[in-house]
Amino acid sequence: MEHKFELEAVWEGGRNGQGRIRCGAMESEVSIPSVMDGPGKGTNPDEMLLGAAATCYLISLAAMLERSGLTISRLSLRSTGVVETADGVFTYRSITHRPFIELPAEADASQRERAERIALKAEQSCMITRALAGNVGVEAIPDVRMVGESEVSA
Repeated sequence: MEHKFELEAVWEGGRNGQGRIRCGAMESEVSIPSVMDGPGKGTNPDEMLLGAAATCYLISLAAMLERSGLTISRLSLRSTGVVETADGVFTYRSITHRPFIELPAEADASQRERAERIALKAEQSCMITRALAGNVGVEAIPDVRMVGESEVSA
């Protein structure tokens, strides 16, 4: 089975111009980010790649946790993308996902370990991560806690 996604875009100006994209429910202005000496209007390819990787990972993780039968009190995610510049060439180097999984207070150590294993496996199961393989390093660093448990200092 094949799924098709189509995007429409318009662009005005040269390198420091700006455009607009529309794809399904997503609609946004786009330009080069200000940190890369662009106008910084709307979003940009770097943020969209991070967004695609993060949402794919989060959806994969939620589905895998549900299928495992684990009860989750809260699930959230913070992801970071790193882009390097060398000799004027921008390269997307890495994406790190930091999921926070909160289990009910009555959960035990085996459920915590299972949630951590699933969080690591979900990163490998994500379609976007597989598309980036060999080009962008992607890793997950899960933080799994029970309700009311405070952060452990490392």
